[in-house]
Amino acid sequence: MQAIILAAGMGKRLKELTQNNTKCMVKVNGVTLIDRMLHQIERQQLSRIVIVVGYEGQKLIDYIGTLDIKTPIVYINNPIYDKTNNIYSLALAKDWLVKEDTLLFESDLIFEDSVLDALVSDPRDTLALVDKYESWMDGTCVKIGEDDTIEAFVPGKKFKFNEIKDYYKTVNLYKFSKQFSATHYVPFLDAYQSALGENEYYEQVLRVITMLDEPVIKAKRLDGQKWYEIDDIQDLDIAESIFTPDEDERVRLLQGRYGGYWRYPKLLDFCYLVNPYFPPQKMIDELKANFSVLLTQYPSGMRVNSLLAAKNFGVHQDCILVGNGAAELIKSLMEHLSGTVGFIRPTFDEYPNRFDREKSVDYTPENNDYSYTAEEIMRFFEDKEIQNLVVINPDNPSGNYIPKEGLLRLIDWSGKKGIKLIIDESFVDFADEEDSTIFYQDILSKNPQLYVMKSISKSYGVPGLRLGVLASGDTETIQKMKKDVAIWNINSFGEFYMQIEEKYKKDYAAALAKLRAERARFQRELATIKGVRVIPSQANFVMVELEEGISPKELLKKLLIKHNLLIKELTTKTNGRNYLRLAVRDTNDNDTLVAAMKEELE
Repeated sequence: MQAIILAAGMGKRLKELTQNNTKCMVKVNGVTLIDRMLHQIERQQLSRIVIVVGYEGQKLIDYIGTLDIKTPIVYINNPIYDKTNNIYSLALAKDWLVKEDTLLFESDLIFEDSVLDALVSDPRDTLALVDKYESWMDGTCVKIGEDDTIEAFVPGKKFKFNEIKDYYKTVNLYKFSKQFSATHYVPFLDAYQSALGENEYYEQVLRVITMLDEPVIKAKRLDGQKWYEIDDIQDLDIAESIFTPDEDERVRLLQGRYGGYWRYPKLLDFCYLVNPYFPPQKMIDELKANFSVLLTQYPSGMRVNSLLAAKNFGVHQDCILVGNGAAELIKSLMEHLSGTVGFIRPTFDEYPNRFDREKSVDYTPENNDYSYTAEEIMRFFEDKEIQNLVVINPDNPSGNYIPKEGLLRLIDWSGKKGIKLIIDESFVDFADEEDSTIFYQDILSKNPQLYVMKSISKSYGVPGLRLGVLASGDTETIQKMKKDVAIWNINSFGEFYMQIEEKYKKDYAAALAKLRAERARFQRELATIKGVRVIPSQANFVMVELEEGISPKELLKKLLIKHNLLIKELTTKTNGRNYLRLAVRDTNDNDTLVAAMKEELE
């Protein structure tokens, strides 16, 4: 068996990275694509490697000569690489195709060894390697039958998004038998190129072959093995986080993305906090039905969006402000504060990080649950010189909850003390207490020192829309903040969501009931894990303490590397103590995490 690598392309989408080098000389974690690929091929002990070069071809040949590859290498030059596509490059190597069974590669691939092993070890002699279609994939797809017959090749121009559940993406790695090349591929390649020219793709020939009564070629499905096709700098960035051999570096790179994990479809994210039971499918369908209009038209300005938020939350329009996520509002609000701010630690760092540490006063509860009451807050800050106080209820990461009665006493106390009180109730809807919110106009009007923040992403399960609201009886500050943020800070999708949200109140209530029940079950299951102590939570996450000797960072690394599970470790928030924060997902996902933690800890 031999290998053929197509490496003539210019890789224009990688811009300056391929100005003087062919695409396969781009480095991922310090190793070029071609270096990695050739050494992987060499381990298969093939008879030869045929490489079709073009753009910067001599530079590539010279570079490969430094790699100490023992397998004989044959080079074929494509002199018109800038006028042709890969069908022409493969046609230049057709005489080699008919000499021997062949593994066919495109040079912009990166894959783990098990991908190539799966293809080579399969006893079937002619295969197209495929993987279940995911949103990050681009290019030719196939539909396959239960017996792995390729029923159709689907090029990009024939792609239908309403059929993606049936699609598999070609990995651009094939195994052709000598006979298949001689009786099928090469004859059809010649005919196709003669009819349609040299600026086509070799997969188009396979598409024609699959229309025969006996197409011969089958699909080989991958099952979780890692691979990536690198076409642009974003692909390169993601590939580096997937394929870095340094496990600590992989953890760092993934954590540093702060989201966007749909590009890692097999990853279960227990770090970022959303509602797994909302929105309902009907609401999603309503958003989809209006997608074209929302995509192509401007959203309304701040005044209209404040009106929509006022309608949804039952407050006056001049008392509420809509943000591009709560983060935008937190930044603006903290910049409007003067004097000293009191914080309760550990907490959501977006607040203290937006304020001068030298003007901050921290209260850290002296117990292992980091629990506290309204009375304990008032007692601690009673003799402190603070002009502002931030309270997150339920708190993040502890899940500690102050009942509404206690919160109203705290609000009254702050008014008498002349303290501006910021209450973030982004997680309050998950609390067991009925009517736990303080988002009421009469409370705001009576207490102009009060500011109530709410992240819609967390409660309503729509983080991609980036919505948050802030309400206060201090209309002067609200008006200043409205001038501070952009007039079009909310996109049309966010505006439309606020427009239709009220229709789904019953669905939302049902989703909250499901979350509370699953949280209780999840906590019981976590408590069965050796070395884990569960801390009561009223949010959509659970904080747990690990026994001394169990490293949260090491557990995080094992769960990510071995199980594709991302969790939040809290050593930096808790002075090095052994705590984790685990999002509450649905039952199947939560059971997956519990099983993985038991495997690593017991």
